[in-house]
Amino acid sequence: MKKFLNSPESLLEESLTGFAKAHADIIQLNKQPYFIQRNSPTPADKVALISGGGSGHEPLHIGFVGTGLLDAACPGQIFTSPTPDQMLAAAQAVDNGGGVLFIVKNYAGDVMSFEMAAEMLNIPTATVLVSDDIALPKTHSIGRRGVAGTLIIEKIVGAAAEQGADLSTCQALGNKVNNVTASLGVALHSCTVPALGKPTFELTDTEMEMGVGIHGERGHDTLPLTSATEIVEQIARKIDEELKPQAGQNVLLHINGLGSTPLIELYLIYDLAAQFWEKRGVNITRSLVGNYTTSLDMAGCSITLTLLDEQLTALWDAPVHTAHLRWGC
Repeated sequence: MKKFLNSPESLLEESLTGFAKAHADIIQLNKQPYFIQRNSPTPADKVALISGGGSGHEPLHIGFVGTGLLDAACPGQIFTSPTPDQMLAAAQAVDNGGGVLFIVKNYAGDVMSFEMAAEMLNIPTATVLVSDDIALPKTHSIGRRGVAGTLIIEKIVGAAAEQGADLSTCQALGNKVNNVTASLGVALHSCTVPALGKPTFELTDTEMEMGVGIHGERGHDTLPLTSATEIVEQIARKIDEELKPQAGQNVLLHINGLGSTPLIELYLIYDLAAQFWEKRGVNITRSLVGNYTTSLDMAGCSITLTLLDEQLTALWDAPVHTAHLRWGC
């Protein structure tokens, strides 16, 4: 294992300290317990959006704290859920009278911690559970995982909250976006967790893993490595079967890198995915390409499709100013 670190135990604290220094104009770091909160003022009665999860997925979630998106993010240790006291402290810090909306990826530890925090708070709270990963069936015992679609939900709901939508409206909107969003990922090699010191699973030079999670989990199939065209066809076909976009439907296409896939390859994936849906008469009216929901140094990518209407498009286009997502400001 070769990584830039002093020790696995100190990595998170040192990284968060550097992040806070680099983006001091946008966010501030709270220690003991750790959370990142926005610097920009919020109007009275604005719904506060809080998300979080294990670290190792940067820029998710800390990179999306700021105007038009999250009010706070709670980072756990690498691939480890944050603790309830982090969510509790973050909520108390950013609540401004409109209640708190937790946006939670569907992982057992995350769900439990956010539920415990909500029970301890004496302010109105609501939750959006993100479950966009179609690698798992809808009937899976713990439900589908939340992956790259999390950012899509956070951005759209964040815009609505910034515009004054109330707590129940923001929750309903988050659920709406979740229901029209589907993601699927593939890996060419696994990630290496610093504390573990070796890849979480092994692939030969002629294999790929389809349906991977973002915590170094294996997928549902180990398949022979094939061309980029065929890989995209396999993923896009499953997403298309899930969402069933009709000809003329407007969509957002998000190609997400899992950590070590270069942009030259991600844009190739985008072109192939765009061709897949354009041939079917689907209108790709919004796009996002890059490393946004990563899995440390995993080589791979995920494809996310969101069905858009006028409301969702306008909220996606609304101004946002965070460390890793910004436009219109």
